[in-house]
Amino acid sequence: MPNTPPQLPLQPQTPKPVPQARNPLHGLTLETIVTALEAHYGWAKLGELVPVRCFTHEPSVGSSLKFLRRTPWARERVEGLFLFMQREARRAKSNPGS
Repeated sequence: MPNTPPQLPLQPQTPKPVPQARNPLHGLTLETIVTALEAHYGWAKLGELVPVRCFTHEPSVGSSLKFLRRTPWARERVEGLFLFMQREARRAKSNPGS
């Protein structure tokens, strides 16, 4: 019988990460998004645009993060509003005379 090397256990294959090249939210934390929205709109306007208690009753970044992490529909609305804000900022920058 020939001398064969011992078989090494197979390494588990880690799944390849999904490419995020076209995701404008990639690399942004929820805290960054909420902070930017609050700075741009303020809590009162943010509460009108996304009517949830964490923006209308004793708002804070901490309470907002806690709520948004547990509530997918609200998080989607906040992320959508952030993307809208970014688009509007780009439009204003490209058309300064309008």
